[in-house]
Formats: sequence, C-alpha cells, structure tokens
Amino acid sequence: MRVLVVNAGSSSLKLSVLDGERTVGEQDAVSELLEAAGPVDAVGHRVVHGGPDRAGAALLNDGLVDALAALTPLTPLHQPRAVAGIRSLRELLPDLPAVACFDTAFHHGLPAAARTDALPREWNARWRLRRFGFHGLSHAYAVRRAAHLVHRDLPGLRVLSCHLGAGASLCGVAGGASVDTTMGFTPMEGLVMRTRSGSVDPGLLLWLQEHGGVDAGELADTLNHRSGLAGLSGTSGDLRDVPAAATSGDAAAQLAYDVFVHRLAREAAGMTAATGGLDLLVLTGGLGEHSVPLRRDLAGGSPTWACRWTTAATRASTATPTSAPPAPPCAPWWWSPARTCRSRPRCGHCWPGQRRTTRTGHGACCATWVLVDPSSTPAKPPRPREPTTSRSWGRAAATSSGPA
Repeated sequence: MRVLVVNAGSSSLKLSVLDGERTVGEQDAVSELLEAAGPVDAVGHRVVHGGPDRAGAALLNDGLVDALAALTPLTPLHQPRAVAGIRSLRELLPDLPAVACFDTAFHHGLPAAARTDALPREWNARWRLRRFGFHGLSHAYAVRRAAHLVHRDLPGLRVLSCHLGAGASLCGVAGGASVDTTMGFTPMEGLVMRTRSGSVDPGLLLWLQEHGGVDAGELADTLNHRSGLAGLSGTSGDLRDVPAAATSGDAAAQLAYDVFVHRLAREAAGMTAATGGLDLLVLTGGLGEHSVPLRRDLAGGSPTWACRWTTAATRASTATPTSAPPAPPCAPWWWSPARTCRSRPRCGHCWPGQRRTTRTGHGACCATWVLVDPSSTPAKPPRPREPTTSRSWGRAAATSSGPA
C-alpha cells in the first residue's frame, strides 16, 4: 500500500509517500509530490490533539474533522494547520480513505497519578481535565527504533525519550508504555521551547492578570509565540542562533541557553523516577539529532549520567571522555566510527560489534544513549574484531550513578 503522509508541526509541514516501509518521495507541495511519486492508496495525517477518548488512529469523516477543529484552543499552534491540511486533501483526493494519527494517543493510558492534576475533582469530572501529553507518535517510534538498534526487547527496557525540536518534550517509557511525560493539558507545559515558555508558576500568571493589566488574550499569545528561547534571548529562538549569539558575548542569549539546558536536565532526571531507573536514553527531533553541544551539555548537566567530554570528541560526535574513576561493576565503553568495542568486564546487556553510526554506548548502570535518525535503516552488527590500541579509544568518565 502506498500512503501519503502529512505531518503538520508547529513550525514545519512535511509530506512524504511511503510504499510499505520505503519512502518513495518527499516534497513540500502535494501536487509536486504526487506527480513525482505516483498515485497513492490512502492518506495519513499527524494530528497533535485527539481529545480524551481516542487511544488510537481513526478514519476521518466530517464529524471527526469538526471535533478536531473544536480542540484548537488547546493546541493553537498545531491544530489549525492539521485541520486545514485534512480539509484540503479531502477536497483534492475525495475518493481516498484518510486516517488521523494522534500525538496524544500514546499517552492515553498514562497511570492515574501521572495524568491527573491536583485540581478539585468536580472540575476534573465536569470538564474532563487531564494531562494529555504530546509528541506521542515521535516518542512511540523513537523507543521502538532505539530498542531495535540496541538489540533489546522493548518490554524489558526503561527508556527516556527526548523529543527536542521547536517544540520539546520528554517521555518516560516502561514496558513499552508511556508512564510520564512533560507536556500536559496543552503543549505549553514542561520544557522551555523555541517560542513557548514551558512550565510557569500559575501564581505568576494570575499576578500578571490582576496587577500587570495583562488580559487572557495577550497572555496566551505571549506564552505561545513570544516566550521560550526567543523571548529570553531576543533572537529567533532557533537553537542554532542562540548559541551563536551567546558565543559573540550576548549575555541574554547565554542565559536563555542555560535556562533551556537546566530545565531539560532537571526534567530528564525526574522522568527516571517515573520509570524506576534508566536503561536507554533516546534523543530525537531536530535538536536531539543534530546538536552535539546540546547532547554534551545534557550529559554534563545531569548527575544521573554525568561524564566529561573532550573537545575533539564533541566536534566529531564521539564520546571520548577525559578521565575515569574506579571501574563500576559494568565498565563503561563507547563506540567510535566504523569500529567495534570491548568492555572488560562486560555485563549481560553489553555486546560487541554495533557500529558507531547509531551513536550508541553503554555505561556504569548499563544505560545507553541512542541518537535516533528516522531515515536510518537497521544494519546487521559487524563481526567483532580484535581490540584496537588506537588513540581514538577512551573510557567513559562515569560516576557511581551512571554514564552519559
């Protein structure tokens, strides 16, 4: 089956045609894509908010489209774009079945303690209030892909998935299910994002309304469009622009970046409490995939998996630590490009032979970090070689609690 996939995000629109598991075309315009890739059999839409009742994908009809449009106040950056795309393609391709896949569905089964805000139970019941969680399609794929890369069964893993892009969220996964996440009733809660504030003390917002003369409309616009990295730094908020401005001596940009990393490390450590530990750390999204400095600073900012990195290793996207304390029960080790690795002693979860192209490594608590590239395809692990004495090898600077 050939499927046209429509992914409408807060700052991007991605269109592709899939033939089974193979991508046969990608374009920014539907007509150009269909002309280049050929006819399709169905359309799949990513929709950020599915409401409180949808635990999986749903076939689109007029009633469902109207119900999704009614959720726009909860996701004003995303829902209008998704609904507009759905309606446009239903007019363009009226005879094709169209399915909506919801970012909230992966978090539908969150434990009651994780999905419930401490508000009066009458309010929760009257308005069906709950923490929905978002980026579920990304988190669900990332943890499955990462488990495949490290040759482990997902039900036995405790995973922290970090979706880091213009929008950003973390998800704790245990037994293959979401058990906690940083976004809540709306995609504004949690981490600092490009233009969104993330979590802010509700008392501060009440104070602004009561004493600052800020009305609800201005408050919503500011929290969604003029806060986050952009608001703090005075830049576009793009994490490529913010460090560049900080490097040039811009104190506001430096503070913005420091706040972003501080919140990220704090929330990441908190997610591991929900999962009961950490076996796998997964980074995805534009920043997670491509920002080496961010990965370095995340590792250094959380004592749960703290280690130090050499400058050369940071530039080369390789983890070559600078020092090592006494070896823990499972001596930490890392992969270098196109090389195999050895660890002595090796725990039951470690194996030789995985190529460094997946940027994967084990450490003191058997935690692994994996850079998930959605376009990558799995490869068979190469045959183990004899240990090398190359200077590119290094031992991770692990703490008693974990590695990078």
